[in-house]
Amino acid sequence: MSRSTFAAKSYRTRGIVLRTHKLGEADRIITLLSPELGVVRAVAKGVRRTSSKLGATLEPFMEVDAQIVAGRSLHTIIQAQLRHPYGQALVADYSAYTAGAAMLETAERLTDADAESIAPQYRLLHGALATLARGGHESGTVLDSYLLRALATAGWAPSFAHCVRCGAMGPHQAINIPLGGVVCHDCRPAGSMSPSPATVSLLAALLEGDWAVIDAADGATRAQGAAVVANYLQWHLERAVKSLKLVERQ
Repeated sequence: MSRSTFAAKSYRTRGIVLRTHKLGEADRIITLLSPELGVVRAVAKGVRRTSSKLGATLEPFMEVDAQIVAGRSLHTIIQAQLRHPYGQALVADYSAYTAGAAMLETAERLTDADAESIAPQYRLLHGALATLARGGHESGTVLDSYLLRALATAGWAPSFAHCVRCGAMGPHQAINIPLGGVVCHDCRPAGSMSPSPATVSLLAALLEGDWAVIDAADGATRAQGAAVVANYLQWHLERAVKSLKLVERQ
């Protein structure tokens, strides 16, 4: 965030609550993702008191309109209005909740590292949380689709159709994570993965958002695809997303 953004004493922004931390006896530090400002960290005073009107609003997954007073180190949220209560639906479904938690953690990592993709990353996260909250698709596949598309938005788009070395059109039977996608027989380096053809097709569908193909995939194919996505995510973030370990798969 630039210095000019906070030239005024206070400002308004909409944002998705990524996480919260306790501060003192009654306060919380709220981490928001704003489509204009990126990751914003601000104190919400008194929200842990039962009388607070902001307590239920400033929870993870919620999209809010926030009035914030700028500070030298931490900012302060003085008002927040709920825009979309995604958290209400997600906390009632453990598999959706854990998938959503992995989305929030990934979004924070990607937007902290790449300021140029903040707005599209925000839209992508917003849409993914809305899809999770509505239900209708298996939560693990919604997560995997989000992760691949978020990485593509950050500039790390994988290829599941053309060989990433020579450009030969597939289908190809091997995936190399460091190279960024499928490789043909002639270009395949040591250490490449050998997923099933159905898994490669599923990965392409996850990246494109082709839900007819995604929803038709069986459990074994989804599990193999999820492993590829997790490895690809960890390779580019250079460390694991802790929330992925908690994701409940069907």
